[in-house]
Amino acid sequence: LVQPVESGGDSVQAGGALRVSCVASGFTATFRSCMAWFRQAPGKEREGIASIDTDENTHYDDSVKGRFTISLDKAKDTSYLQMNSLKPEDTAMYYCAAETSGANLDCSDTVCSGPYCYTRRNGAQYEYDNWGQGTQVTVSS
Repeated sequence: LVQPVESGGDSVQAGGALRVSCVASGFTATFRSCMAWFRQAPGKEREGIASIDTDENTHYDDSVKGRFTISLDKAKDTSYLQMNSLKPEDTAMYYCAAETSGANLDCSDTVCSGPYCYTRRNGAQYEYDNWGQGTQVTVSS
């Protein structure tokens, strides 16, 4: 239904900025759905860092709040993640994923366990099961 494609990853110096993009054809046509950005560093589990729903409500992990901004251009079926004040610990493969069950009025609670990531609402878990290929972001100290 939705196949995200990420782009824009690069190598930057600490303190710099970068914007990565996720083209997810068909996402805008979905109902009560979530799109989120995740990252995974070597030896670490995937980490949910930002999410946005089809009503354009946003949520951020504390590790990136105030530095990163997620947005959705509905006309282009594209999500952007603007990353400012980058730190070496932001170095990771960045992934875009979608959850399109139609059950989510918000996407504020994200959790990953092993290879799976979910949005949680009222005690239920809904899997992010539409993943892009990832784009590498490297921040040098």
